[in-house]
Amino acid sequence: MFKTLKPTIRLVSAGMAVLLAVSMGTAGAAETRLRIQTHFSTETLSGQMAQEFIDDISAMSNGEIQVEMFFSSSVVKSAETFDAAATGILDCDMTGGSYQTGKNPAFQFAGDLLGGYQNPYQQMAWLLHAGGYEKLNELYNAHNMEFIGWWIPGPESLSSTKPIRNVEDFKNWKFRSPPGMATMVFKNLGASPIVMDFNEIFTALESGIIDGADAANLTNNVGLGLYDIAEHTNFPGFHSMPADHLTCRKDVWDAMPDHHKAIMKVAMQALALRNSTINEVKNAQTAKDLRAKGINLYEWSPEELAKYRDAVQKGWTEFATTPEAKALLESHIAFLRDLGAMK
Repeated sequence: MFKTLKPTIRLVSAGMAVLLAVSMGTAGAAETRLRIQTHFSTETLSGQMAQEFIDDISAMSNGEIQVEMFFSSSVVKSAETFDAAATGILDCDMTGGSYQTGKNPAFQFAGDLLGGYQNPYQQMAWLLHAGGYEKLNELYNAHNMEFIGWWIPGPESLSSTKPIRNVEDFKNWKFRSPPGMATMVFKNLGASPIVMDFNEIFTALESGIIDGADAANLTNNVGLGLYDIAEHTNFPGFHSMPADHLTCRKDVWDAMPDHHKAIMKVAMQALALRNSTINEVKNAQTAKDLRAKGINLYEWSPEELAKYRDAVQKGWTEFATTPEAKALLESHIAFLRDLGAMK
């Protein structure tokens, strides 16, 4: 009798052990908690899309990835977000690489080639198909951060209280500039760039401290209220196409389970596609709305665009002063030439 029962007891015990293991696995499911800051406000299209990204990673991870997002650079200034993440005040930075050019000019080429790529799809192709991830992380890892992805709204449009019809109009034009190569290129064209935080632009424009701003594309400029003051802009944009990044502290990234890492990267690529396409649609509609309101939209001639791009290409070599910067610039140029987008 006992010989018959013993296998049954062992089978029941083994079954209970499996159930216990499954229960423990569920109770101890991997959890990733992230504190992320973005410079975008919730009122802008980009801010709304950042929230969509959070919703996506939460849904795809079944709630295992939880994000506390700080909009409008509410913890530290936009340019300080990277350091705040690297040192543990935050976990991740969702601003842009060009804020970090003071650390290494290579960060310029990790965010905005200024007139190099003609659309977001070319730039994303470099990231996805020309070893961009690996090249960028050689730079980011050296600063205790992991590059996770880009999202690129597309070419930006300037806002101005004065006409900006051609290169000549940039002379003595005081404008808000992001840090990095843009200040050098525009200064060489006769403008007076002033580096200031993203969220100080409206007040500076309203008070007349600046004549205009290099801030965002048409739609996000509307979200910032810039065309309530500035009656001049350029469209289609051409001068800049910054890639906003998501980068997280290296130890935080390394501690994530592989499926969380995959979710984060894939969600960023999905965000990039949605962002580029919705901005193309929104900017076209915004251009119609602005014209109807009497805002002046200037489309630059090929001759004026050539003058600007000539200044930009000189700026590339002038700005690439470190081995890391030269390596990234060379990679971008080689890819553009392969595409036939540059001679």
